[in-house]
Amino acid sequence: MSALTLVPHNLHRVAVDGRRMMFHIPTSGLFALDEVSGDILDLFDDLPSVTTDDVRRRFDGRHPADAVVVALEELITLDVVSDGRAAWPGRKPVKIENFPLSTIVLNTNTGCNLSCGYCYKEDLETPARGDKMSFETARQGVELLLAEGAQRGRFNIVFFGGEPLSNMALIREVVAYAEGRAAELSKQVDFTLTTNATLLDAALIDWFDDHRFGLTVSMDGPKAIHDRNRRTVGGKGTYDTVAAKVGLLLSRYRSRPVGARVTLTAGVTDVATIWDHLINELGFHEVGFSPVTSGEADPFKLNGDDLAELFANMKALAERYTDAAIAGRNIGFSNMHQLMTDLSEGMSKALPCGAGLGLLAVDTRGGLNLCHRFTGSDVPLFGTVAEGIAKDRLGQFLESRLDRAGETCDTCRIRNLCSGGCYHESYARYHDPHHPTYHYCDLMRDWVDYGIAAYARIRARNPAFFTDHLEPRRAMK
Repeated sequence: MSALTLVPHNLHRVAVDGRRMMFHIPTSGLFALDEVSGDILDLFDDLPSVTTDDVRRRFDGRHPADAVVVALEELITLDVVSDGRAAWPGRKPVKIENFPLSTIVLNTNTGCNLSCGYCYKEDLETPARGDKMSFETARQGVELLLAEGAQRGRFNIVFFGGEPLSNMALIREVVAYAEGRAAELSKQVDFTLTTNATLLDAALIDWFDDHRFGLTVSMDGPKAIHDRNRRTVGGKGTYDTVAAKVGLLLSRYRSRPVGARVTLTAGVTDVATIWDHLINELGFHEVGFSPVTSGEADPFKLNGDDLAELFANMKALAERYTDAAIAGRNIGFSNMHQLMTDLSEGMSKALPCGAGLGLLAVDTRGGLNLCHRFTGSDVPLFGTVAEGIAKDRLGQFLESRLDRAGETCDTCRIRNLCSGGCYHESYARYHDPHHPTYHYCDLMRDWVDYGIAAYARIRARNPAFFTDHLEPRRAMK
């Protein structure tokens, strides 16, 4: 055989409870290494290039020759070991011409009755000055969704803001229209809404329940933490109001689990305390954490020691999640749920998310944005609901992100789980939505490494967790 070399950017080795594992980076697959395969990889640690004589000297009398040959062939097939033949093809350049939408985000109103210090929305206004979306704009957005995703059997309409509940008249009209159109086409439509909860009442909760909305409440934790940033336009803390509304919501809402979305800012890193309050004291089904890390001089952003402490605390809570999963319990930590889902499905992402491909966001004037985070920004629109998607421009944007040549991402071990990170995070930090989120790459790699080990532990000790808890969660989304 010709000399063999290791392809280091296609594998990542981890040890889990004394077992040697290999994370296959191109497919996001996790393999248990038998003794022969493990010893072969060890050989490449000692020698940069391995010949037949090297293999014979190392393994004669130690492993049967046919077992060594089979193991080498498997590693070569996975392009973990190269024998000089063409490498794993990876992703070929793609020309993106079709945009099979499954989700449309309707920004119902730029007005919001809160004035959260860390809000990223560039078009945010006070309630009196807010720009409300018209029904005609929303209707055109729904029709765009149905037309571009014609081959799909299920659609999702997301209501966003500002505070979306401040334009309930529009939401009611859109729901009636979309349900009617879905029935005509023999398709299913789901509705999703993120709210600060301050405008909820019993009648509204029951109406959402009747239409099976997926509801998420923006809430940052116990009173002292929540009231730091989530204040009214007049500067008053909102915890007491939100907690009371959440109590009403969770006592009445039955159709789908309700989750909380937490924004983490400088000095706020104790995720376990926040999780405990929102899950065990208020009763949310799940809690997801979103750290603020962007902005040039943003006083809210996590950086340096704060960011490192946050990830350490996230891993500590993830350890509790893992122990509970092994025992057959779900503690409602959304970030770990998502990572476990990605690993269990062998997620291999070409793009960081569905923005621009499966999802577009409509601003109040009908402009098509990459996602809801970009409404009001200076990033050019990708068409309008009246004129349709500017497919050439959007295709070029996505194709540019697919091209990783010359970037660290090209050989990063989490490249197919991260795909360079959030477009908006890059835009806010580097003024370029294509720029990889280098400011927390090392921390993300460490987080994923923990997730790989946790996944292996859960899979080995309680594989039923994935069917009992992850698959139903996915079906409900």
